[in-house]
Amino acid sequence: AVPLFVFMGVILEKSGIAEELLETMGRLFGRIRGGLAISVVAVGALLAATTGVVGASVVTMAVIALPAMLKHGYAPTLASGTIAASGTLGQIIPPSIILILLGDVIGVPVGQLFIAAAVPGIMLVFAYMAYIGFVAWRHPELAPAIEHDPNNDQHLALIVLKSLIPPLALILAVLGSIFFGIASPTESAAVGALGAMILAALHSKLNLTNLREALQQTTRLTSMVFLILIGATAFGLVFVGMGGDNLIFDIFNSLPGGKWSFLIVSMLLIFVLGFFLDFIEICFIVVPIIAPVAIHMGLDPLWFALLIALNLQTSFLTPPFGFSLFYLKASAPTLELTTIYRGVIPFIVIQVVVLAILISFPSVALWLPSLME
Repeated sequence: AVPLFVFMGVILEKSGIAEELLETMGRLFGRIRGGLAISVVAVGALLAATTGVVGASVVTMAVIALPAMLKHGYAPTLASGTIAASGTLGQIIPPSIILILLGDVIGVPVGQLFIAAAVPGIMLVFAYMAYIGFVAWRHPELAPAIEHDPNNDQHLALIVLKSLIPPLALILAVLGSIFFGIASPTESAAVGALGAMILAALHSKLNLTNLREALQQTTRLTSMVFLILIGATAFGLVFVGMGGDNLIFDIFNSLPGGKWSFLIVSMLLIFVLGFFLDFIEICFIVVPIIAPVAIHMGLDPLWFALLIALNLQTSFLTPPFGFSLFYLKASAPTLELTTIYRGVIPFIVIQVVVLAILISFPSVALWLPSLME
């Protein structure tokens, strides 16, 4: 499923669908305070559910939305933080590559993980929007409304429908087929890849050049993932063979507080490692060590996998090596890196708060999978 989902995302990146969505959402929400930032979050969520490619989402929104936001008086910190955080939604909103990898590593059905991740993904989207709305209400000068142009209202409803129906249809075909048990993740990935090519063709972007570049990018990313997997598997076998798994279990089992102490320590460990390591490295090296301990202590593996996925999402925003930060900096060289750092802090806090909610109330994450069963 990984190569097909990656291919789907790369093709959609080249289709021009993101540019169309940003322009439409800007016209729809721009007239309200914080409307441009809210439209960026909405587009980020739609791109997450279709492409799932963080770099492509951040770069596209930085090139198109950032100049418009700064031109209309948005604070650079709010604009940069919104774009960087919205681009990372693809890590938790299915079909996310990290969810597929975690499902394989922990031994959780990917379809169930996709269903469970839908709720926290939606929570994050609305939490981002609520924060932007609060800032716009409390400090109107940081996120002013765009001057309303009545000419933009002509055929606006038709334009919105024209922009939203194709990506929503693709989302329904890919995720709906998984959620309702019609297709496996691999089969739905094939449907998504075909649908992405159709959308690219409708936008006159399906040509040999784009197809060749998409195949090359898919091959590079997939090869990187599987090479890390091979090395991590060898490391894991040696680690277990030398009794490392028993040592880790004894260490965590000796902590006061039992499984809850283990959960807090493991989440803190992953959060801190996210400052310095790539999410794939954490997924293939750290998770195989702590996941058996979590299962042995009685933690629900589906819930634990979801907590890790949400935790890993913060690694794209945490300095000094957050990928989303540098995608944004590369696309907007006039922005100071310190401005970007300050801008993402509130969104990191929001992610941590949502993570704390999922830890405190596991049913928030697990009710939808149990309902679908």
